[in-house]
Amino acid sequence: MVAFLDLLHTVSQKLKGDDLKALKFLCGDKIGKKKLESVESGTDLFSLLIELNEISANHTSFLEDILNRVRRHDLADEVKRFDDSACASSSEELEPKEKGRLEIAYEVICEQVGKNWKMLARKLKIPEAKLDAIVQANPYNLREQLMQSLMYWQKTKGMGAKAEDLVQALKLCQMNLVADYVMLELDKLA
Repeated sequence: MVAFLDLLHTVSQKLKGDDLKALKFLCGDKIGKKKLESVESGTDLFSLLIELNEISANHTSFLEDILNRVRRHDLADEVKRFDDSACASSSEELEPKEKGRLEIAYEVICEQVGKNWKMLARKLKIPEAKLDAIVQANPYNLREQLMQSLMYWQKTKGMGAKAEDLVQALKLCQMNLVADYVMLELDKLA
């Protein structure tokens, strides 16, 4: 959490007056007018967004999105680098056996799930803003969009990421055949 707060402080210091005004405008649907009027700095705005659970160390997509929308791509890139480094560190926390099981599940899912990948991502509770950011970053690569969404899910779940959860989400999406393929590949490991 300290690293995330340090990131927010750094971003806040680099914001200009017009940037802050634009960010406040974009957050108008999330934060009430009275509270927005009291915002005088980026840290004030970020504190409100944390309080409303719009941003957190595991959920930076909204912040990245609004920074891109106010054309502060440099700051959005800083947030993305933080997000990517958090993703790398959380995957290291997984047991090697479960990490291997997830990799196999990802490969099967990426091979078998097509244009309905967003339905699966929504069942995994990936925020719409993150899905939009993934599509924007990989506009013509469906497989990479799906892989990035699965990696984001793994990052947010941390040690709780299990291949069985992916199978359950596939079944909830009526993708039973894909769920069966994943289970078959996982059974080969046992």
